[in-house]
Amino acid sequence: MTQFSNLQKRKLLSTLCHLSTFLNWFIIPLIVPIIVLCISDDEITQKNATEAINFYISFIFYYTLFLISIFSLIGLVFLPFVIPLIIADYLLPIIAIVHCSTHLNKAYRYPFIIRIV
Repeated sequence: MTQFSNLQKRKLLSTLCHLSTFLNWFIIPLIVPIIVLCISDDEITQKNATEAINFYISFIFYYTLFLISIFSLIGLVFLPFVIPLIIADYLLPIIAIVHCSTHLNKAYRYPFIIRIV
């Protein structure tokens, strides 16, 4: 019974971490995984929370880099990467949510992110 409830808790908290990236208020997508990281003692849930934090920080960095570079000629070089960046910003969390819902014993790792935390 406790094993089932632990897996359900892992699934819920891990999914919540990745789902929080769709809350487009500036700090909320960062706060939810930090809270989950602090309250959870499960290693897989903590790894998923860390990945969600790194994903959000990385995409803030990528968007900031693009916005700064758009005012120079370098911005023209980055222009072809904007559409794939926006698609990845919405598609990768969906993939992570599905992964967390189906693979309960393995944390999801985002591709192309900077692992700061």
